[in-house]
Amino acid sequence: MDTTSLSASPRLFENPVLDKLSRVHHLVPLCLYLPAVLALVWDASRFLPPEIMAAFFCAGYVIWTLVEYFGHHFLFHLDVKSALGQRLHFLIHGVHHDHPSDPLRLVMPPLMSLPIMVTAFAVSRLLFGAAPGLPVMAGFIAGYLVYDMLHFYLHHGRPRTRLGRAFRWRHMHHHFRDETSCFGVSAPWWDAVFRTKPAHSPQDTA
Repeated sequence: MDTTSLSASPRLFENPVLDKLSRVHHLVPLCLYLPAVLALVWDASRFLPPEIMAAFFCAGYVIWTLVEYFGHHFLFHLDVKSALGQRLHFLIHGVHHDHPSDPLRLVMPPLMSLPIMVTAFAVSRLLFGAAPGLPVMAGFIAGYLVYDMLHFYLHHGRPRTRLGRAFRWRHMHHHFRDETSCFGVSAPWWDAVFRTKPAHSPQDTA
């Protein structure tokens, strides 16, 4: 396997500013969104008791895992025919499958993640209300951070635990063996629920 190609970071845009914005250090999401999670939790604590706040936080996390699964399954792997659709698909996810070890395109750049967060915040306030929407959004962003950091680690880390190795096996299986399975990067249980588990497990290949 050509590891040079896997780790390449191809130019995506002729515009140098846009191309630079398409790359991001993997710690940028933590620096950008972890303070937002803490601020949301602190603000929510002024209105909600701890147990209610924790319940809404967990709800936000679960919502994120569903967004992660369905987004990866149906948006990132959408079968498009038009030239424009194929170009958009490549920009959103195709480049990651062609160059999965590119260290600067393993987490979502703010250009892509910020619109998602703004939309999620508006929806959470609409569905849950102003005060409950705060911990829901905190849980949603926390879930996103877990996903982004885990995704980077699965490509560039060396898991030592059985659980870590299982997560990495599943994600590499998705990349290099079967793109129709293992859509839940940080939430593999949804693959069991929606029947997109791999045909065999890491133990079967040991």
